[in-house]
This record gives sequence, C-alpha cells and structure tokens, in this order.
Amino acid sequence: MADQENSTQPGQRVSKSWTRFIPAIGRTLMGLLFCMTGLNGFLNFLPRPTAPMPDGAAAFAGALMNTGYMFPMIMGTQLLVGVLLVVNRFVPLALVVIAPIIINIIAFHVFLAPSGLAMALIVLILEIFLIWAYRAAYRALFAPRFV
Repeated sequence: MADQENSTQPGQRVSKSWTRFIPAIGRTLMGLLFCMTGLNGFLNFLPRPTAPMPDGAAAFAGALMNTGYMFPMIMGTQLLVGVLLVVNRFVPLALVVIAPIIINIIAFHVFLAPSGLAMALIVLILEIFLIWAYRAAYRALFAPRFV
C-alpha cells in the first residue's frame, strides 16, 4: 500500500513550508484594513488625527466630500474589496478594482500629506505582492492576440 504523502503525480510539488501561508496572511490583512477603513467612511468609529491636515490635503478631502457621491463610492469600494479579500472570493478582480484607489492613496500621501506615507507604502507592497501571488489569473490579460 502506497503512502498517501508520496502519491503525487510526477512533476507535482508538495509544499510543506510555512511560506505557503504568506499570500493568505497578506490577503487577510489587506482585506481587514480595507474593511475597517471602508466601514469607517460610513460609521466614523476611528478617532480623527489630532494634527491638522495640510491645506492641500484638506481641500482635496473636502472636494471629495462635497461631490456627494465620490467619497461614499470610494469607501464602498474599499469595503467591498475588503470583504472579497477576507472571504477569499474574486481576489484577482478585487486587486484590480482597488489598484486605482491605492495609487491615489500613495499620490495623496506623497504630494499632500506625507505623514501617512509609511502605511500607504505597506498597502502598496501588499498589493504588488498579492498581484504577483495571483499572477496566473492575469496571464490572459497580457497574452498578445492577433485578429
């Protein structure tokens, strides 16, 4: 009787390393972060920063709020993506949907409010890592087609 651990097909890898959990940990952390920030956009349960925002950052945030739809749409998108990442459903799609928001978060902190840049860079690194981890799902997007 063959041992079940050795019953893999030729060329098939059996990963026993703890590193196989890194994408799931990153996905869950990023999902929880976006769930929390998305919910905070609607419920305002996180404490506001005590330091005043720079003028440009305050003007930009105010403009998003004054549109009446943009801020709720961004927060709703963050919440939806966060839930998708936490429950591990449609992860490649969620990563594509949140990418423009992450780019805007980075730009906001680089140009308007540098104080939050460290956290924004952590989110960017998680996004890039997860896109790399799910790169097989994006392979067809970059396949050249000649019609």
